[in-house]
Amino acid sequence: MSKDETLKKETKKEEKIVEMDSQTTEVEVESMEEAVDDIDAEVLKKRLKEQEEKNQEYFDRLQRTMAEFDNFRKRTVKEKSNMYDMGVKDTVEKILPIIDNFERALLNTKEGEEINDGFVQGVEMIYKQFKNILDEMGVKEIEAIGKPFDPNFHNAVTHVQDEKYKENEVIEEFQKGYLYQDQVIRYSMVTVAN
Repeated sequence: MSKDETLKKETKKEEKIVEMDSQTTEVEVESMEEAVDDIDAEVLKKRLKEQEEKNQEYFDRLQRTMAEFDNFRKRTVKEKSNMYDMGVKDTVEKILPIIDNFERALLNTKEGEEINDGFVQGVEMIYKQFKNILDEMGVKEIEAIGKPFDPNFHNAVTHVQDEKYKENEVIEEFQKGYLYQDQVIRYSMVTVAN
């Protein structure tokens, strides 16, 4: 055999060895890849499950936070409204004695003869202005005279026995009562018949 032939045979042998090695390597690589894939799949499944649990926890927190914020917002709106109403009621309570005094002054001016007509007109104008402001704010007088006595709106100061009036009829009003948005600011002080 010549050198060339020997060299060819050795090259073929080497190629076969390399081919066999590559086939063995491919089988080993495939089995190793499968093992790695199995391990990776388990690890990935575990990580995915942990992440899903975290996501659910975050979602629950978000829902609770949104509910708390919504409750806070509603409570704040209600408190603002209540504070405004309380402020109006407090202010009106302080103004009502002034209106009472205007009413008394107007009653007394009609009885007196020597009072300046301009002064009386001025007092009437101021009184009407106060009444208009109260009306605009939603403050209303409680109707009492001729109405049946209602403890929700009236405060009975005296009782009178008189047959010309109905049972529990309000016949006299000492002090007017007022409502603000269907809430009593001040009860009417009245005399009730029978």
